[in-house]
Amino acid sequence: MLAEKLLLTVFPLFAVVAAGALYGRWKQTDISIANRMNMDVFVPALVFSVLADKSFDLLAYQDLALAAGLIVLGSGLVLLPLISLTGWSLKTFIPPMMFNNTGNMGIPLIVLAFGEEALPAAVIVFIVEMLLHFSVGLYILDHRTRLSAMLKMPVVQATILGFAFSFMNWSLPEALAIPMDMLGQISIPLMLFTLGVRLLSVDLSDWRIGLAGAILCPLSGLLVAWLAGFIWSFDSQQWAILLVFSALPPAVLNYMVAEQYNQEPARVASIVLLGNFASILTLPVVLAWVL
Repeated sequence: MLAEKLLLTVFPLFAVVAAGALYGRWKQTDISIANRMNMDVFVPALVFSVLADKSFDLLAYQDLALAAGLIVLGSGLVLLPLISLTGWSLKTFIPPMMFNNTGNMGIPLIVLAFGEEALPAAVIVFIVEMLLHFSVGLYILDHRTRLSAMLKMPVVQATILGFAFSFMNWSLPEALAIPMDMLGQISIPLMLFTLGVRLLSVDLSDWRIGLAGAILCPLSGLLVAWLAGFIWSFDSQQWAILLVFSALPPAVLNYMVAEQYNQEPARVASIVLLGNFASILTLPVVLAWVL
């Protein structure tokens, strides 16, 4: 039964990623437009739909959110001594260790593993990771980054609006809520499909740092998650979700940001690619542990 559960959880996820990779191999594709639509429309719709839902209780997820933030920040801190030993650039290696693939991989994996009722928790850890990536993450790369720029992001605006609806117990008319939910449902399969296409554009020219990242990213996350277990008490599902979140591979967004800031994008690409390939092995192990 466990093997069947793991297969039904992991295989659909990697099948959609593989479909994206096959399509990208078949036809040269610019996925920047699809990614922009996803981040500007579909993901904000998903975030708003979940947060504005009447059944969503923010207080029930506050410890999970704090622990997710600790995992993101702590994963970078515990690996800082490695920078002086290896001579690698902090700006190249540490961000991919901190900011994992919660959007493309984490949300669909958590939903497949734990059911639709786990979607609010998945969205919460995604929001935490995303806000820290576009604040702390960009500040690591460029200390001149203005954090106020986050407020212009549709996902952040949808988060604020969703929290407002939740606190005020408001609800959208059904005629608006249904299309909003439909738009949000586009985001998860599109995340996976574009991940497959995107992975074709990176290479293994710096495989040593990539291999190190593939091993250390989930290990550092799980270590900090284990420490978080001494600080907060979680029910079994939230604890399992936190462990899965902590073991996710580096986000593809790390490569896109490194390219934008000209921060050794080839090395970051190797970290991202090998980390995501290695997750084919590491995530089933973690799921077998928590299921």
